[in-house]
Amino acid sequence: MFDWIRQQVLRFLRVPHDPTPPFGAAGSVRVFRAGKNYYKLRLARWGIGQFGALIGLAVSLVFFAWFKAEVAADIRNREQAEAAALAAKSNPAPAQVAPSAPAPTAVAPGAAKVENSAKAAPTRKPTRTKRDPRREFEMLAARTPRWFIPVIAAFEIWGVLLFLGQLPITFAAVRLDFEMHWYIVTDRSLRIRTGLVSLQESTMSFANLQQVEVKQGPLQRLLGLADVHVQSAGGGGEHQPGQRGDSLHTGIFHSVNNATEIRDLILERLRQFRQAGLGDPDDHHAIAPVAVADASDGDTLAAARELLAEARALRQSVAQV
Repeated sequence: MFDWIRQQVLRFLRVPHDPTPPFGAAGSVRVFRAGKNYYKLRLARWGIGQFGALIGLAVSLVFFAWFKAEVAADIRNREQAEAAALAAKSNPAPAQVAPSAPAPTAVAPGAAKVENSAKAAPTRKPTRTKRDPRREFEMLAARTPRWFIPVIAAFEIWGVLLFLGQLPITFAAVRLDFEMHWYIVTDRSLRIRTGLVSLQESTMSFANLQQVEVKQGPLQRLLGLADVHVQSAGGGGEHQPGQRGDSLHTGIFHSVNNATEIRDLILERLRQFRQAGLGDPDDHHAIAPVAVADASDGDTLAAARELLAEARALRQSVAQV
């Protein structure tokens, strides 16, 4: 199943076939790949990301369920209030006789002064009450129209389907990105190809190599991985602040589990390359012109004429026989 998905994805992204070896002897080709622990690390990061997405989806579903319940409860309350109002209009209650007003009582002069002083006292400013998120949420649910509930249900279904549908796609992307790490070394050059969506392929000749080093971070050391950096002439001036480490003159064997073997192999073949005195295969050397004798020299011309005469005489004698 995965092989079929792999073929379809590579065909859709128009990724070329496996890289061809660079210039060099056919028997000297060595192919290296990224370490398996690098794939496990990428898979663990993918799993953590999917777990976080699942938690976010669950929180969203709980929130939407609560919101729908509040909206449904408000709709029921409004319907009950409307039904009660209609019932009150259809069955009016009998009029009740209002009770007679009580007789006014006499007020003492001292009590009147106290009442007037109470009215004249300054009123305190009302204290600001804290905002109640639940009350605001209920008010929002009360203002939500009835047709919005099916929209929320459609969003829930779409979110679940989208999460389930992206699982095989993102998993295949992680697997294919790991498989697209190619490192090929011959006796005269090396070739590096990485990437799935953004494909990068670089070829470097041993004639320009200057430095080979191994770099390993704490997590890589724990997983038994390392990076092999190969730098050619002019590579030091290509790095700019804020850019990636991979420049035009730098090749990196990312997260390999045999970094020391790769480094020693490159250094050994680089030493053999320089001892053999081989040049850059991309250079076109001019052919040295062949020296031609000067025909104006008298002695040389006389000797040539004598040789020509002897050759003619020999030819005539052979023809007569």
